[in-house]
Amino acid sequence: MDGELPGSAPEALEAFLGQWSGTTQWEATAWGPARTASAEVVFARAAAGLAVTMSYRHTDADGSRTDGVGVFTVDRSRPDILWYHVNSLGLPPERPARASWQDGTLTIERRSDRGTARHTFTVEDGVLTHAAGLRLGSAEEFIPFMTTVCRRVPETAAIPA
Repeated sequence: MDGELPGSAPEALEAFLGQWSGTTQWEATAWGPARTASAEVVFARAAAGLAVTMSYRHTDADGSRTDGVGVFTVDRSRPDILWYHVNSLGLPPERPARASWQDGTLTIERRSDRGTARHTFTVEDGVLTHAAGLRLGSAEEFIPFMTTVCRRVPETAAIPA
């Protein structure tokens, strides 16, 4: 889907709705070594059809877990804009970020005083891919730091708690 978005977040994110399971690969960075974790991602309708939540869990080999929840909504006054808000890792909430579509890819750029994190999401041939890169300071290029690849889980499977 490219260009103007449908009238609601569930319409815009229809291909993402459901439960996904796979792995996340982190690249070695100044913040830690390269590692792989199992990944669970759930996209669900919320707020009487006005939003879609994205919850995720990464479980490392040692059993430690990282959980997060994001919310997508469509700006009713400008249906070409999909807003994304995330609150994870116990940090104060950030202001919503604008999301865009291009060539079937949902892209979110979250900016801070340190730089920009770019997240891209695609669903192709039953595979959800979430890739993230960082552009710190005055750097011109995004450096990849995380890739999650998941397959849809049958609806009868239990959602992890």
